[in-house]
Amino acid sequence: MAADKHPPRVTIIGGGMITKIQLLPSIYQLQREGLVGEIHVCALMAAPLAEMKTDATLNKAFPEAGFTAHPDPETVSADERFPELYKKILADAPRGSIAVIAVPDQLHYPILKEAIKNDLHVCIVKPLVLEYTQAEEIASLAYERGLVVGVEYHKRFDHRNLMAREAYRAGKFGQFRLAQAQMIEPYYYRDSNFQNWCTCENSDMFTYVGCHYVDLIAFITGLRPVSVSVYGIVDKYPNGREGFLWTDGRVIWENGASLSVVDAIGYPNAAAGGNAQGLAMWCQGDNDATLLVHCDQYRGVKHSYNSTGNEPGDTIYAEPNPDYFQLIDLGGGGLTPVGYGHRSAEYIIRACRQAGMIDDISERRKLVKRFDDEGIMATPANSSYNELVVQAARKSILAGGREVLINYDDEPAVRFRKYD
Repeated sequence: MAADKHPPRVTIIGGGMITKIQLLPSIYQLQREGLVGEIHVCALMAAPLAEMKTDATLNKAFPEAGFTAHPDPETVSADERFPELYKKILADAPRGSIAVIAVPDQLHYPILKEAIKNDLHVCIVKPLVLEYTQAEEIASLAYERGLVVGVEYHKRFDHRNLMAREAYRAGKFGQFRLAQAQMIEPYYYRDSNFQNWCTCENSDMFTYVGCHYVDLIAFITGLRPVSVSVYGIVDKYPNGREGFLWTDGRVIWENGASLSVVDAIGYPNAAAGGNAQGLAMWCQGDNDATLLVHCDQYRGVKHSYNSTGNEPGDTIYAEPNPDYFQLIDLGGGGLTPVGYGHRSAEYIIRACRQAGMIDDISERRKLVKRFDDEGIMATPANSSYNELVVQAARKSILAGGREVLINYDDEPAVRFRKYD
């Protein structure tokens, strides 16, 4: 069902960090450009919504903007919980408008199904879901209704990675053989809402951020992962809950290549950068080895300030990242989001908007299929290998790091490797 021909409403489900620092400012910018209409944000509690409404950075960047909060901080207590409210908010959204889902990993599947049931196009943070069969179900349901579902793997929209993809697929790197990747998030994340959901029974740091680099290897090379083993070290959050806060994963690919990736909530608060991340790939060319190195945590920028700021992790000497997401002054009042974090959200929202303007369901299905085939935006149909990796990773980490094989036959599945 197509939306009315005025700019579509955007309904954000989730009031956490990624909404505040990336998704909401990107959607505010698209609203400023007339591409989307009113914005609604639904969260479990009113407290984070009140915080976003009064956030100094957001108000400086978008003095003209605002959103409708569900629940309303003016009418409910800050810590009262509304776990089922998202269902009503999605049901109230105009058919063919856009849902943005930014909630903990284990909540993706039920909220996705609710959005699709209400004929909403979807932008969702990674990973799509935690099981392959769920990804296939979402792909089928969305295609049947002619709905776009885009998974926000924002590293796909880093120009470094688009350059690498084009060069690799043109044969310039030869055959991928080995890779090492890392994404170590700041230690202060342990004090955040992570301690309430990123716990041993729900997720782990490989699943949460290591999936970026698994997706990236597939995005660059076109290869599929066939084996996963993840070793996790259990650590305690300040609230006493336990999580796999240090992980070491190995992913084997269908051509025999290997990716090792380490992830953690373990980057020192006193360190200069926002985190530690990067990718190195070694490949085999015709007559020599080839190499691709992305030092993603260091972008060549060095700052030394009068004093530290007021945010967690602020340091006097800093190495800020200009490439992921920044709000900068380009004139015209307010600030403008730039970087691959914005480009990624913008790409998916534009794709959803494009589909929402088409009345004929067969034409929308053609558009969905085109996005699937192009492979630039991750969709349930073209990136379900990620769900197999996540499924295998969870099986492995809960078994102390045992190797789990991925089978791509008629009914793709994962299973422990058996040894003679």
